Amino acid sequence: MVWTLNKKHPLCPQIYEQICVGIAKGEFQPGERLMSVREVAVAAGVNPNTVQKAFEALEQDGILHSVRGSGWYAGEDTAKAREVLQKIIAEKTAAYFNEMDALGLAPEAVKLYVKEWNQ
Repeated sequence: MVWTLNKKHPLCPQIYEQICVGIAKGEFQPGERLMSVREVAVAAGVNPNTVQKAFEALEQDGILHSVRGSGWYAGEDTAKAREVLQKIIAEKTAAYFNEMDALGLAPEAVKLYVKEWNQ
């Protein structure tokens, strides 16, 4: 997995999000063992405590599970990861439209920009 983290924003939620996206998109198979906390920390260039917090939040939300002495695993049911991904998409889309509204663009104008960008 390639980590794309913005150091200007909190890292733990970004790690949470990227793992969730990976599971929802099938990059991690149900029950697949993930890299260790230390391996992710090194690969992402962050403190292991940050990764640990993200993993624990993912476990609390039913997206990962841990096996003592063995590591972290993708959950067997990827529906929760897909559900969280849809929530993230909705939040980011709303934030984008709010920013464009603050710039004085009506939603229809924003949609045209998005359509042009997508072509």
